[in-house]
Amino acid sequence: MTQSPQSLNGLRVLVVDDEADIREFITVVLESHGMSVKAVASAQAALEVLEPFHPDVLVCDLRMPGESGYDLIRQIRELEAKQGGHLPATAITAYQNEDWEESHQAGFEAHLHKFAQPSEWVEMIAKLAGRSFSPSQDL
Repeated sequence: MTQSPQSLNGLRVLVVDDEADIREFITVVLESHGMSVKAVASAQAALEVLEPFHPDVLVCDLRMPGESGYDLIRQIRELEAKQGGHLPATAITAYQNEDWEESHQAGFEAHLHKFAQPSEWVEMIAKLAGRSFSPSQDL
C-alpha cells in the first residue's frame, strides 16, 4: 500500500446511505486514504451531524426510505442560501439509469454508481473538495 497523499489527509466526508454495508465499504475506502468519515443512515441523521461535523464533501444515496437524497440536498442548499457556504455533494445510486439531470437540478455536483471502483470514489471526492489525487496513489 502506498502512502496517502497529504492533500487528502483530514478531509471530512459525510456519507448518507440507508444500507449499512455500503456505508461501511465507503468508510473503509475513504479512511484508508486519510479522510475522516461520518456515516449515517438517514437524511434526518445527516442534518443533525452537519453542523458539528462540518464536512468538506457530502456523499448521499438518492433513494432512501422516508426522506430521499433529493430531499436532503434541497434542505442543505436552502440552509446555505440563508447561512452562506457551500457543501460540494455527490449523489450515489445502485440504479444504472438514475437521472443525472434530476440529481444535478436538485443540487448535486456529481453522480456516481455505488459499485464504482474505489479509486473512482476517492478521485471524485478529492475533485469535489478541490484536492489532488491520481489513481496511481490508490491502494
